[in-house]
Amino acid sequence: MAKPGLKPLGDKVIIERMEAEDRTPGGLVLPDTAKEKPKKGTVRGIGPGRILDDGDRSKMQVQIGNQVLFTSYAGTEVEVSGNKFIIMSESDILAIVE
Repeated sequence: MAKPGLKPLGDKVIIERMEAEDRTPGGLVLPDTAKEKPKKGTVRGIGPGRILDDGDRSKMQVQIGNQVLFTSYAGTEVEVSGNKFIIMSESDILAIVE
């Protein structure tokens, strides 16, 4: 499990994207150009939560270690110490995989 050297702010979440499938369900090997970027990953860091209008912080719905699904164009990709992560808002996460 990679631990990023990043500390997210507000309602930001750090996601480690899962590896793309290299074979089709039928067993065909996919070249790198045909692989679709997975929209699934593991939460590696969470911020303290968004500040609400009354000054309180909202509670984050995801926790470190959760497997999540997110939108296609969510977040910003960053590389830290050779590891690739995505920093996105919690609202870009569609679901927690149970």
